[in-house]
Amino acid sequence: MEKSQHPYEIGKNYLIRTVTMIYSGKLVAVYDQELVIEDAAWIAETSRWSDCLNDGTFNEVEPYPEGPVIVGRGAIVDVCIWSHALPRKQK
Repeated sequence: MEKSQHPYEIGKNYLIRTVTMIYSGKLVAVYDQELVIEDAAWIAETSRWSDCLNDGTFNEVEPYPEGPVIVGRGAIVDVCIWSHALPRKQK
């Protein structure tokens, strides 16, 4: 399988907004149809979006257990590098 080009950087932390939910995590692999993240959390509710991105604030967080989480790329709305600590505690 030929390696496709993409704008993602393996090892960086990302905030991934999909059509139904938001994920945070460290990117460990990129495939044609999936992103694989670790230290992942489902972000049920952010603060105001701009505040969330600038300050790293969330209102509700549900961390995944240790291990990989696979996110389908077809449902992604936008992705940004997350410069804050990844949330690992339930809130």
